[in-house]
Amino acid sequence: MTTGTVCGLLAFTGWILWKLCQKYLDIAPLDNVPGLQRTSLWQGNVGELWDRHGSYFHHVITQRHGPVFTFHTLLRGRGLYISDPKALHHILVKDATTFEESPWFLDMNRLSFGPGLFATIGEQHKKQRRILQSAFSANHMRAITPTFYSVAHRLRASLSEQLLKTGCETEVLEWLGRTALEAIGTAGLGCSLDDLTPGAKNPYRDALKDLVPTIFALHFWRSLLPYTVQYVPLAIRQLGTPWLPHPDMQKLRNVVGIMDERARNIYHAKKYILHPAEEVDRCRDEPVSDVLRRACGTGQLSEEETVALISTATFAATDTTSNAMARILQLLSEHQNVQDKMRAELLAAGPDGSDIPYNRLIELTYLDAVCRETLRLYPPVPFMTRESRHDAVVPLSEPIHGVDGSLMNEVVVPKGTTIIIGIRACNTSKKIWGEDCMEWKPERWLSPLPASVVEARVPGAIPHLMTFLGGGRACIGFKFAQLEMKVLLSTLLRAFKIMPGSKDVYWNLATVNYPTVGKDSGEPGLYLKLEPLAAA
Repeated sequence: MTTGTVCGLLAFTGWILWKLCQKYLDIAPLDNVPGLQRTSLWQGNVGELWDRHGSYFHHVITQRHGPVFTFHTLLRGRGLYISDPKALHHILVKDATTFEESPWFLDMNRLSFGPGLFATIGEQHKKQRRILQSAFSANHMRAITPTFYSVAHRLRASLSEQLLKTGCETEVLEWLGRTALEAIGTAGLGCSLDDLTPGAKNPYRDALKDLVPTIFALHFWRSLLPYTVQYVPLAIRQLGTPWLPHPDMQKLRNVVGIMDERARNIYHAKKYILHPAEEVDRCRDEPVSDVLRRACGTGQLSEEETVALISTATFAATDTTSNAMARILQLLSEHQNVQDKMRAELLAAGPDGSDIPYNRLIELTYLDAVCRETLRLYPPVPFMTRESRHDAVVPLSEPIHGVDGSLMNEVVVPKGTTIIIGIRACNTSKKIWGEDCMEWKPERWLSPLPASVVEARVPGAIPHLMTFLGGGRACIGFKFAQLEMKVLLSTLLRAFKIMPGSKDVYWNLATVNYPTVGKDSGEPGLYLKLEPLAAA
């Protein structure tokens, strides 16, 4: 690297730091809100908040500081960590246009997926959601249930084949990721993305698996993206990216390249049956692929948007669902009594091993309770961020004591403030859920919930939970994910007894939490023992 290049990089870095200083000069409105002490002059509390070992840190600070408190961002920046239900309703629903996704979040997703749901705001985002809505209706979920069972049967057969060769202990996270990928492929995109044969290599699945840990490791650098995107021409960025001396950046570049190539292949494979004359906005219950083809064919979606939505849907339906399933299976292995109750309920609903029909499956109360309780206590996405686009006032459910001792019924939020939406913090609020809020107790869902839960009015996509977020940017595929989990559980639990594996399990904090074998490993994985049942 030449001296001129080094000087140029130093000048650009200094200029970015000056812009950050300018951005955070006016923080007075948040001075009276109590919160965390700065742990780094340079990074504030960013190091702890976005550390893959930071789950316990998030738990401690939310228990200690309550539903609203401040934290320190880069340099003099001050952010808000919020899990108060009334404040969340205001941010996510009532005044959502003021509290949009953070610019760095949008820019990173635009670079990773293209201009899809994760990377768009305003009317463009609303248009994309409106087009996709029918693909996730209850009627369509009923229609694709047999497809889910077909994928689940292949998983069961492949696991049985592998167990005969290798013994009862297996790495289930990879299988769950492959299954989730095939489910969105066959049920959503009209193509197979993984044949689920033992030992088969799948670079696309590997790329999807590596995306979250890699992006999370780059949080400091992605916070600088808005300045880079705004002030560095695209041509220069494209020219310079291959030469960046950072292994995670190069890994991300490779991962994104694989994902983009696969999404474009899917798009071009389906493009030949576009029907431009058909209406886009009429209500139809059909797969994501058909919805996208029609919207692209009539010009409501550009080719880039369509490719981005294919990539976005595939990632969203793979990573979150597979890690949620991994958590459920681990918990069932550790609570054999719960597993036995679930299996008894499933066998009663399908005693001959046949597929449990959609209407019957969604009525199974204990199965539903286990899924809900796991999603409550261990949401795959533990928090998200927003940034205030202009000065605003956020109301609170209950007043908090300011630094000066005064009671605050609302918080004045300056323009540019980063807000962490405490998804898990809200789901595990002692004020809402009681003293046993941190206990995994599926039975809590089998009787009327406490008045404190009902009266909290948590603004989630599913009642009482923030797991799938809420408002106009709530997870559009939450019904898809819930149904897929129930189909997989109904198939696996009637075929195998699930027991803890011999290797340690450590859950890492990330955009989507994921398990590894022990704390030191960075490679996602979860080992469990599967014992075939005689009836299977």
